[in-house]
This record gives sequence, structure tokens and C-alpha cells, in this order.
Amino acid sequence: MNITANAIEINNFELLFEVRDARVYANHKAGMIICELMTDYIPIDDFKEVFKEISRIVENGKFEKFIFDKRSLRAFHQPTMEWYFLNWKNKMLEFGLSKHRKILPEEKWFEKMVMIAKDQIIKNNPDNIIHLLDIKYCESIEEAILV
Repeated sequence: MNITANAIEINNFELLFEVRDARVYANHKAGMIICELMTDYIPIDDFKEVFKEISRIVENGKFEKFIFDKRSLRAFHQPTMEWYFLNWKNKMLEFGLSKHRKILPEEKWFEKMVMIAKDQIIKNNPDNIIHLLDIKYCESIEEAILV
């Protein structure tokens, strides 16, 4: 059992669904959802399908924390990030999902691209909801669960 699987099991997360590109777990009692990406690139339409399914789960539960494990990614796609940031997060905030924990790939260039893109999105969309969200970057699932 790998470290991620162990952290998920120890913290009573259940697998809700799995597709080629992602696994999604939830701990309903703790109000947390984990999305673990499984591939190095996920096409935007597939990404949106995964997140639409997560939306249905959030809408029918009481969740406040979303853990997004992106460590498998090796490609950065700006339009996907914009949709996730501007559309999905806005909608999920309406249902109480306000804590976002992100686990990025180890490559520093990826982290740099995320920060540049995030700054650009904020600059181009001054009415965004970032100030209403609790966003933290973590090194592991274990850390993301705790903070």
C-alpha cells in the first residue's frame, strides 16, 4: 500500500468513483473530498466531466474541504485552470466548499506556471472569489487533511 492510499484509508475516505484520469474519495463525516489525478495530462473535456461529477457529490452533501492531488501532472493547460478557478470554484462555494488544498508536482517549473497563471486570472477577473476561499498548498495528502 502506498503512502497516499494509506492516508486515505486511515482517515476513513471511501472511493466514490474512478475513471481513467482520476480517483475521487470522500469522508462525509469530516466534510472532505479528495480528487487524485492519475495521468500526466487530462484533456479539458475529461477534466470537466470529472469535476461535474464532483459537483453533484458536493451539491448532495455537506463538504467544506477539497483536496486536489495533481502530483501526476506533467503538462500545464491554462484554459483548464481558468475553468476550474473561475467556474467550478465559484459554483462550489455556493454549496460551502471553501477550503482548497492543492498538492502540486515536485517540478518547480510547474509550481511557477500555476502561480503565474493564478496571478493572471486574478488580474483579468477582479470580481473573482479568491478572497472568500481558504487555499493552501501542501506536500502530501496527510498534510492536506490536517491543515
